[in-house]
Amino acid sequence: MTTALLQLNRIRQNYGEHPVLRDLSLTLQKGEIGCLLGPSGCGKTTALRCIAGFESISGGEILINGNCVSSAKSSVPPEKRQIGMVFQDYALFPHLDVAANIGFGLHRLPCNERAQRIDEWLSIVQLDTAAEKYPHELSGGQQQRVALARALAPHPALLLLDEPFSNLDVSLREHLSQEVREILKAQHTTAILVTHDQSEAFAIADKIGVMFEGEIQQWDTAYNLYHRPETRSVADFIGQGMFLPGKVIDTDQIETELGILHSKIPPECAAGGMADVLIRPDDIVHDEASPQQAIITNKAFQGAEILYTLRLPGGHGVLALVPSHYNHETGDKIGIRLIADHFTAFKPKN
Repeated sequence: MTTALLQLNRIRQNYGEHPVLRDLSLTLQKGEIGCLLGPSGCGKTTALRCIAGFESISGGEILINGNCVSSAKSSVPPEKRQIGMVFQDYALFPHLDVAANIGFGLHRLPCNERAQRIDEWLSIVQLDTAAEKYPHELSGGQQQRVALARALAPHPALLLLDEPFSNLDVSLREHLSQEVREILKAQHTTAILVTHDQSEAFAIADKIGVMFEGEIQQWDTAYNLYHRPETRSVADFIGQGMFLPGKVIDTDQIETELGILHSKIPPECAAGGMADVLIRPDDIVHDEASPQQAIITNKAFQGAEILYTLRLPGGHGVLALVPSHYNHETGDKIGIRLIADHFTAFKPKN
């Protein structure tokens, strides 16, 4: 069996008596890109700093290529962990030009090999013509690429990225996130980033860990996090959606206002009891011929689509993502139809 490149085995970390990480575990294979995703204060940046060796852990262990680099009893210094890091503010050296910044971690290489490696990375990040420029002469996107090249030039075993696109505008963020993924995949680089931005996580990562209060509630693909959330917190946090109450009929059916739905039933919801079904906006389509009607209570124009908030006859709300050719007004009644064939249900909130 192949040894995972990165393993976190039930790591714990406290600030005083306050637990920040609670038995945090994950596994990342060589060449995979992982992401810790969650709201501010969930512990994701602390986890990254523990992996880097900037902070110690009070329990569990961190392994890189099967070697323990952190435990409650010992810690390998950051510079000996074969880790590259891209910081939120890029942390470029202002007095060094682009070429010197990229070559900063290559001082042990012979001069000709160092120059070759710098040229190689200038080409990879498409900054061949900017080698002699200084950081203040570059755009935010260019600075981000220099920081990435500097971190990857020494060929680290693992790359860590701390909110790498947070200082960029939305359009540039989307473009660069795809560009960074392409570079990492082309170099077969194993990486893990932290972010609070779902679209960023979805664009870059192979596996995403959704964190709340120092714990990973689900470590999974973007598809499964969206369509098969394991907890109500993950369902609430990922994407958009609303919960529709229903009566549990048997092990995989719930009767709701939108009909009998096939759903994964939580074990604590017995037949005859109630459960809340997660309905995503893309589960519902606009269909004027449908006998199922709903009233528009809000609309958000999104270009190609309009996100409608709808009120069903029973008073419950759902969302529908509809092509913007169907431009209705608040208060209009429209026909809707469910197109998904399987759903996920959760225990009702008390």
